[in-house]
Amino acid sequence: PVHMVESGGGSVQAGESLTLSCGISGYNHNLYQVYCLAWFRQAPGKEREGAASIDYRGRTKYTESVTDRFAISHSDDKKTLYLQMNDLKPEDSGMYYCALRAGAICKSEFIVGDFGYSGQGTQVTVSS
Repeated sequence: PVHMVESGGGSVQAGESLTLSCGISGYNHNLYQVYCLAWFRQAPGKEREGAASIDYRGRTKYTESVTDRFAISHSDDKKTLYLQMNDLKPEDSGMYYCALRAGAICKSEFIVGDFGYSGQGTQVTVSS
């Protein structure tokens, strides 16, 4: 089975940076060459929302509120997913989850139900 574990969260001041990592194991890239990896986030009392995605061709997509501040990437062996977050704002606070949509491309919209695998999350807190 696919196993995903996030790390790198923490408490920072507004304007600072954080890099989140997601370790991915159990995914057979030879069997499922097409995939979509994404970072979702969820603030207390709000629905989970997509922040960024990257597909098997390296094409990236960002939600408008993080464009030009966040960068998604993965290691060459596709076993680690990253989210570089710069110029963090208090509204970026929340639990961040990595997710995998196996055997399919990224859609134009971030839909939580499209992703069959996800981690337990890592907390990001940004103070003003």
